[in-house]
Amino acid sequence: MKKYLTLLLLPFSAWATEIVDNPPKVPVKKDESVKIEAPAAHVEAIKSNLTLLGTTVKPNSFRTLSWSSEQSFTGIDLGTPVLVASGAQPGPTLCLTAAVHGDELNGIEITRQVVHPLDTNKLKGTVIGVPIVNLDGFHNSSRYLKDRRDLNRYFPGSTEGASASRIAYSFFSQIITHCDALVDLHTGSFYRTNLPQIRADLSHPPLAEFSRGFGDITIVQSKASTGTLRGAAMEHGIPAVTMELGAPMSLDLDSVSVGVAAIKRLMRSMDMLPEPYRGGSVQPIYVESFWLRSDHSGIFVSNVPLGAKIKKGDILGTVTDPVTNAAFRVRAQSNSTVIGKAINQFVYPGFAVFHLAINTTPEKVEKKAAEIQHQEETQERAIEGLDEEPEIEGGDVGSDDAEEMDG
Repeated sequence: MKKYLTLLLLPFSAWATEIVDNPPKVPVKKDESVKIEAPAAHVEAIKSNLTLLGTTVKPNSFRTLSWSSEQSFTGIDLGTPVLVASGAQPGPTLCLTAAVHGDELNGIEITRQVVHPLDTNKLKGTVIGVPIVNLDGFHNSSRYLKDRRDLNRYFPGSTEGASASRIAYSFFSQIITHCDALVDLHTGSFYRTNLPQIRADLSHPPLAEFSRGFGDITIVQSKASTGTLRGAAMEHGIPAVTMELGAPMSLDLDSVSVGVAAIKRLMRSMDMLPEPYRGGSVQPIYVESFWLRSDHSGIFVSNVPLGAKIKKGDILGTVTDPVTNAAFRVRAQSNSTVIGKAINQFVYPGFAVFHLAINTTPEKVEKKAAEIQHQEETQERAIEGLDEEPEIEGGDVGSDDAEEMDG
């Protein structure tokens, strides 16, 4: 399968195809004042050239470029393919990234199916697709880089430190900074599988509006973790979401079809494709999620399918001790929907076996975020007031109270 995927990734396009070298590095500057905004409508009458990886990409053209992190021997570094479809008309630049974890295959095929069929004569804007970001991990069928580090914990990276940080910096500075919006494609990890879903921080209204463009798909409220590509892009002011579909080391064509359709709906909502956007008639399903973990070690078995609607008390699976044959039931603790689950396997106490979700709305998420921010600001003002001289008698606050507020 891997050989098949590699052949699919490197076809010579009917348009100009060229492998080029990397340009000099440009520092990534983090602006603490940056705000997330939806991709703005482009008003230029004529589309300008795009300069990427030291190459000028003209409008109405398709190019295959090459990105290298410069973390390998120069003579054997083949570079990572970067697909660029530059439309004839002005518009936003949408970036698709896949296989940041090298064992996650579905995003590779989604990128191929989205980017290669594009008609640049009708395309507005540009689509940049990187089918395999972590080429080392892909070659080794591994989630990690060759130094066993998780690349998706090091963005936006730096020019110093671990190899993972340098690779992250190279990729982010040379490619991601050119994006107006980002969809980072992933699968479940560690023998888990996911219902097709978008993960986005809905507490940002423009990002919530951006996520609506995906149409009929589950959208999970999720704040980006530090070091992730999504989180780094958002800190840089780029609207970014993660698309999760299926399991690692498996090509799930049903999930791929869902992902391709969702991205095409997004592109229509961004006015990048000539077809009218019809995703508004079927709204996304917005959810908040939580994990159900095993309290025992043993062989986990479950027949509950992804997408199942479950009720409190339902038996979702069993964990059986292979030595004593003692079996323990895994029960639902609330009414919810299964959006992720562990594939049948051996588990230990604390292992996340089900990812469950309950319905919400972007408005509820935004309101909750505002309430939390208000509570934090109130607490900060109260703590700051401890250092001031009391204005009324009996107004002293002892150190014990201060420690309680700090907690």
